[in-house]
Amino acid sequence: MKKDNIFWISYSDLMTSMFFVMLVLFVVTIGYLKNNLETTEEQLEKIQELQTAVQKLPEQYFEYQPEYKRFKLNKQIQFDKGSAEIKPEYFSYLIEVGNSILALINDLKNQDSFEKFDIKYLVVIEGMASKDNYARNFELSYERALSLYRFWKSNGIIFNASDCEIQISGSGTEGIREYSGAEEYKNQQFLIHIIPKMGKIQNDN
Repeated sequence: MKKDNIFWISYSDLMTSMFFVMLVLFVVTIGYLKNNLETTEEQLEKIQELQTAVQKLPEQYFEYQPEYKRFKLNKQIQFDKGSAEIKPEYFSYLIEVGNSILALINDLKNQDSFEKFDIKYLVVIEGMASKDNYARNFELSYERALSLYRFWKSNGIIFNASDCEIQISGSGTEGIREYSGAEEYKNQQFLIHIIPKMGKIQNDN
């Protein structure tokens, strides 16, 4: 009889211990999920703030098109047919454009409210071409974007690779096109896409 009593006492102690272990795990899990939810909400809020901030590029150089969620230069950059060479008449304007992008990224990087979010930026330079039956329009659009990148670099406009990644692309005669008909030639332009990329939250501790 004593052996039976000892067995049930031991069994009761074991079940009580297991109950407390499960209770602790439950509390820890709830706390972990709650913390993750709060982190996700904070990240979402900061992403929305960033998207708003990125749209604050100076209007004297950029036009934001909310329907396409993209920027375009507000000055028409025209190329000769089949050419990716930037004309000297656009040099000073494009230097100001590059410097304004650098200034925006540096300003965002130095804002305390974004400091712990390990934010990087993707800047996409997209070249476009008009439908003028030129056989190399797709290659040409890329070469136009590349010419802008090289022009900036030769004028000291260099994006810090630790903060900003540059991508050069050409959409040829495809993609979202704003002009058609008699204004088709206006599709010979640059588009600038600035995309914040948020990493893990860096804890203050």
